[in-house]
Amino acid sequence: MTGDAVAEPEEPRTRENRDGGADDRVVTLTPGHQALILWIVSRLGILLLSVVGVGVLLQGRGADTLLARWRSWDANLLIVIAEHGYGGDPSAPPDPGLPAFFPGMPLMLRLVHTIVSDWTLSGLLISLFAGAVAVVALARLGEFEGPRGAGPRAVFVLLLCPTAVFLFAGYSEALFLAFAIPAWLAARRGDWLVAGLLGAGASCVRITGLFLALALIVEYVGGPWRAAGRDRPGYRTHFGWLAVPFVPLLLYSAYQYGRTGDWLAWNHAQQAGWGRYLVWPWESLATTWASAVEDGQFAWAFRMELAGAAVGVAVVLWLLVARRWSELTYVGLQVGALMCSAYYLSIPRSALLWWPLWLAIARAATPRPEGDRWARLRPWLLVCYGLVAGPLMVVNTLAFLAGAWAG
Repeated sequence: MTGDAVAEPEEPRTRENRDGGADDRVVTLTPGHQALILWIVSRLGILLLSVVGVGVLLQGRGADTLLARWRSWDANLLIVIAEHGYGGDPSAPPDPGLPAFFPGMPLMLRLVHTIVSDWTLSGLLISLFAGAVAVVALARLGEFEGPRGAGPRAVFVLLLCPTAVFLFAGYSEALFLAFAIPAWLAARRGDWLVAGLLGAGASCVRITGLFLALALIVEYVGGPWRAAGRDRPGYRTHFGWLAVPFVPLLLYSAYQYGRTGDWLAWNHAQQAGWGRYLVWPWESLATTWASAVEDGQFAWAFRMELAGAAVGVAVVLWLLVARRWSELTYVGLQVGALMCSAYYLSIPRSALLWWPLWLAIARAATPRPEGDRWARLRPWLLVCYGLVAGPLMVVNTLAFLAGAWAG
């Protein structure tokens, strides 16, 4: 099975009316086409929610325009870097947290800004097109791993994730996934040149590219492709491409060293900008729990962080039991790093990057062609997920538009 061929071609039906009647042939959509349709419809849905939410529910409070409401939090900081560099806006106080953002998204913003004059719109367009690439790759990955039909379901699950608003906003998640998921699909197929180059693109966008690079090595050593891959000419020379994703990480560290004299400026910026530093996981849990039970401004956000951490631990345990070592490396390192921070921050948003989770839910919700005793119940899993995750996604989208912390 491949991601491109998911159904046997059907013979065209004969025309019922030979005298100019309509051609009664069945049109079959590929998983990639289905993913694109889901993506476009969901973007229109969020746009409609934005218009209704700002005009009716929020009654125009806060930002002057709808477009300005999408320039919040990290979206604004990425624009600042794109416009002024890591030194920040010279007319504003210095922001020591800017080096925490890798240069991929700011560089893309500068590129798109040469055509689109508005910085916020540039970010939205990047997420729009990058997200389209990501969901098509996710659908093909789901079909490649099976069962048939899991690919579009995985896209549906991702788009209803409670923090899916960040795939619409000018954040870096969509751009990262546009590199990372195709890189993973290439690795599954044993195409290490493509996997290495796309992994390098992911490393330009987020530090998560480091975890992806390590997971690609694990996949190379122990992935299911290896039985056929070891017999291919040049098998050993392909290993060198797995070093390529580390190159952008080294170059960015060298760049920041030239600016600040600190090889780990991106890491220390987390502490300077957000007070995040390495602690024992139980200390991080205690701090986050205390913030979640208090009746403060960010109490709801910290409750979401706890829920996201619980999901992350569950995914790690499942990958461990299933012995999916490469995916365990990718997700487990992320969950471990996030849960050893001074407090939980952006765990639900980071879950957008855990495509093994979305594929697992999709596989569980996809009926098998033969001998599936749970076939009638599996579609209900998708319905239940949508009924729980969908309203949370709407709430978080409105929270983001209102200027609240939602991720």
